[in-house]
Amino acid sequence: MTKKFLKSFALGVAGMLLAGTAAAASGGALMQSGVDLTDKGSLQRGAQIFMNNCSGCHSLKYLRYSRMAQDLGLTEDEVQNNLNLTGAKFGETIGTAMPAKAGERWFGKTPPDLSLVARSRGADWVYTYLKSFYLDESRPLGWNNNLFPNASMPNPLFQEQGMQHAIYGEPDKATGDKVVKGLKITTPGTQTEAQFNQTVRDVTAFLQYAGEPAGIKRESLGVWVILFLAALTFLTYLLKKEYWRDVEH
Repeated sequence: MTKKFLKSFALGVAGMLLAGTAAAASGGALMQSGVDLTDKGSLQRGAQIFMNNCSGCHSLKYLRYSRMAQDLGLTEDEVQNNLNLTGAKFGETIGTAMPAKAGERWFGKTPPDLSLVARSRGADWVYTYLKSFYLDESRPLGWNNNLFPNASMPNPLFQEQGMQHAIYGEPDKATGDKVVKGLKITTPGTQTEAQFNQTVRDVTAFLQYAGEPAGIKRESLGVWVILFLAALTFLTYLLKKEYWRDVEH
């Protein structure tokens, strides 16, 4: 028992150290997203935000409009009239209107599909990334990202967030590069900080859902599975007592 515990503890510590190293390598600690996949209102708002601000460049090639409507409690008319901006059929996957060659010409490379970004990097990473854009005149598009330095894309939510600038510390002694020690809103956007946090949380929740649409149902079934296992354990215990009741020890 002791050896197994120590092994599990060591693996857990190693995992935390690796996660911390990855976060540091990508620009610092991650913020807590606080997404809730059971909140359909949040998912619906996130879908609208994604379609209006992100789908012009990024696709969700593993998610169909019809599946999204079913999971998020939307009608076909609501999806086709408000969320489908490419003219695709209801049963088709969510694509982008941007030609691949145009994306490569404008951004240096074709904007990636975002179906699995929250699943591969985690919801906290997506949330932090969307809050970490800042103005940087040295970049081709005038934007940089503190979590993912030298990102090719501009801030898709700058109107809501406002203009954010970096606060620099002492240059790195080894490379001489400027080190970002913080970010500050210098020109307010259309939303307050609390409103913008909710906006980013909503679109993060939608991307987490898009990475595993069955996750909503899986989590709801999890409670019933636990209850079933608890009941089965109790019945197994009673059966064991019945079998061993007349056995002398």
